[in-house]
Amino acid sequence: MGLPGMVLSAISVAAGAIMYWAITYQGTGFRLSTIGVILMVVGAFGFVVSAIVFGVSRGNVGSSRHSLDRVVVDAQGNTSSVHEQTK
Repeated sequence: MGLPGMVLSAISVAAGAIMYWAITYQGTGFRLSTIGVILMVVGAFGFVVSAIVFGVSRGNVGSSRHSLDRVVVDAQGNTSSVHEQTK
């Protein structure tokens, strides 16, 4: 989902709009205008869902929190682990 889903949904809406408003052919047993409406509704729903997923999946841009794990060795050779969080 996400950005590719948004693009695919926009293409689906465009294809549905073309089928609904631009094509006048009526087949036997089905109507292209009905298929066009279905494509537009499904594409709009997919676009909204993909936009929500895309918005939620992106982290905060410019987040200034960093963490650092390191091992400290003193003069006598003793080691200790240090976890630092900076802003």
